[in-house]
Amino acid sequence: MTTRRNSRWLIRANAGIDALQFEDNIPIPEISGKQCLIRIEAASLNYRDIAMATDRYIWQVAKSFVPVSDGCGQIIAIGDEVNEFQVGDKVCMSFMQDHQDGIITPPIRASSLGSQRDGVLQHYGIFEETGLVCLPKHLTSVEGSTLPCAAVTAWNCLFGLHGKSLQKGEILLTQGTGGVSLFAIQFALAIGATVISTTSSPEKAKRLKELGVHHVINYQDDSNWGDTAKALSEDGLGVHHVVEVGGETTISQSISAVRPEGVISLVGFLGGKSASPTSFGLVQQKTCIVRGINVGSRKLFREMNSFLEDKGIKPVVSDRIFDFHSAKEAYHYMDQQEFFGKIVIKVD
Repeated sequence: MTTRRNSRWLIRANAGIDALQFEDNIPIPEISGKQCLIRIEAASLNYRDIAMATDRYIWQVAKSFVPVSDGCGQIIAIGDEVNEFQVGDKVCMSFMQDHQDGIITPPIRASSLGSQRDGVLQHYGIFEETGLVCLPKHLTSVEGSTLPCAAVTAWNCLFGLHGKSLQKGEILLTQGTGGVSLFAIQFALAIGATVISTTSSPEKAKRLKELGVHHVINYQDDSNWGDTAKALSEDGLGVHHVVEVGGETTISQSISAVRPEGVISLVGFLGGKSASPTSFGLVQQKTCIVRGINVGSRKLFREMNSFLEDKGIKPVVSDRIFDFHSAKEAYHYMDQQEFFGKIVIKVD
């Protein structure tokens, strides 16, 4: 292990995508205790990675750090107290390394990879065994790298609130074709739910239908798409779950679409700020649940992986995969928002 040297990308928060800096020949520290040394094989981008580079992120980050939270790789060395894994195991990294189960506290939030702790856009990484989960047996490292943030977030949206899990025959409304929405679509279809999705592109609408989405609404053509989604429910009361990724600019439409006692999972802020934020009075009038989501625990990650294996679900990966030295190009590609499926950087 002492002969290995690391290569990595560093980012300075809010300095722009082109401020990504490549570093080579970095010494790798010795591991001990419950630490595992991972040879990272693939990393997957999320909108948060773009937001942190371009002054759009809403949470605190370190001044300079190794970016990207989502990765998959192989364990090549373990500390003398590691019990759950062996050398050779393929693993994914948990988004918040210290979030095992239960609520998110400030110290747990501070364990987020690729923001307050160094992320996975590097050839080697050292992680505690409690921050790792086994790669589902039917997935490749490229596919596995897409799971830690988007997939776990989608799983939490649909199945993380006790007593309010999406059920067979119920209706899910998703927005756009980002990672969280695509995973939510796949999970919902796998249990026999009805899915309504919005998009602005006829090409993406076609691909959504190919995935199995029952109804697609073009939000560019239909500014009242929330009412349209509500009308698509058989009883006219609205949808049971909404995965809300736009934030302030779209939440009013989600409230229009959801049925009484339905759940809106507030995930993202893609739409930016609204000049006229939605009143909480609308939530009270609809008697719906609006739930803030910040990814999910290691326990939820493991539950989701069992579901993926049982159903044979494979992530939707972008047709274009980038190599390690093209990280800046991958960032710019994601920022253009013209992709379909998760954007992956092959590291190893």
